[in-house]
Amino acid sequence: METRTGMEASIAIAEAVCLCDADIVAAYPITPQTHIVEHLSELVADGKLHANFVPVESEHSAMSVCCGTSAVGARTYTATASQGLALMHEILFIAPALRLPIVMSVANRSLSGPISIWNDHSDVMAERDIGWVQIFAENAQQALDLTIWAFRLAEDRRVSLPVMVNFDGFILSHTIEPVLMPDKETVQAYLPPFEPLLRLDVDAPVSMGPVGIPDIYTETHHVQQVLLTDAYGPIVETLDAFGKHFGREYKPVETYRADDAEVLLLTMGALGETAMEAVDLRRERGQKVGLLRLRLWRPFPFEDLYRAVGRRPVLGVMDRAISYGGPYGPVASEIKAAFYHREQRPRVVEFVAGLGGRDVPISDFDTMFDALFDTLETGRVPEPRLVGLRE
Repeated sequence: METRTGMEASIAIAEAVCLCDADIVAAYPITPQTHIVEHLSELVADGKLHANFVPVESEHSAMSVCCGTSAVGARTYTATASQGLALMHEILFIAPALRLPIVMSVANRSLSGPISIWNDHSDVMAERDIGWVQIFAENAQQALDLTIWAFRLAEDRRVSLPVMVNFDGFILSHTIEPVLMPDKETVQAYLPPFEPLLRLDVDAPVSMGPVGIPDIYTETHHVQQVLLTDAYGPIVETLDAFGKHFGREYKPVETYRADDAEVLLLTMGALGETAMEAVDLRRERGQKVGLLRLRLWRPFPFEDLYRAVGRRPVLGVMDRAISYGGPYGPVASEIKAAFYHREQRPRVVEFVAGLGGRDVPISDFDTMFDALFDTLETGRVPEPRLVGLRE
């Protein structure tokens, strides 16, 4: 049974963690994720969540606590954003290497400098190679649902890897939206009890985190790459199971009005919903445009992307971060690399928009679609464009 209510995405996430019966919440507040751990502290204090709430002195300590508690077999959760995610950087690599199924919410926020508390994806793009499963939500309902799913996926013994659920700071974290909140019985029917693949136990000792001498280091990282890549199958399976159980479907790559589209635009995160409005307006004018929403970021869903793009000659990619001194947009770089070896590949047009919380109105999407049609007509691919740049 589900109850329809209105709440911030942050509160919805905290309620989802409660429904999943987390054992440990390692908490350090940082804007804009503070409401998550704040509400979890209330749920623990009120006896609604029987968990150990561990307030720490930094995000580095938060992830250190998570590694320790997950290693002894506790269902473990934390949340962070921006500089907090950056401060965790040293420890983030350890969790997947030790097969620790931690779940973390990241309220995506720009990195300093200059100091900014507003939204873009620069924080998570700086952490794309840490070995975690990484997925994106577009609204409060998705943030709630994907948190529940994240525990199921992380704790699947075929996977046993940490999962990061990204959702746009302020755009979602502080906005009240209608959500369908499942009851605990429904969640527990989807999420089995946690049975760790490995556990630190004095009665059955195992080694975790030994020194990796040169004779084994390469092989361990090969295994880690294989494990994350092979997690794709369980990801699809558990998302399909979520859809059957809750009636809301999620896929690694999702499309909108793309079947007969002449040009496609790819987005990640909450701005995909604004992009859908832009697509609808273009369709009313008789232009065949479509949208791809890249939900799964790691492991990268290559085959899903190929099927979604098909034989379309032009694909636009909207990034929310800059790869300084490199190929401009990190997502566009990944997309181009994905198609490089294929005979049939689109011309990829790169856009960067919405940095530091700047609004991306319909007019900015019009600018992107105009550029895509120009490439369709002329065959020329323009230089990467920072959309909304003020002269």
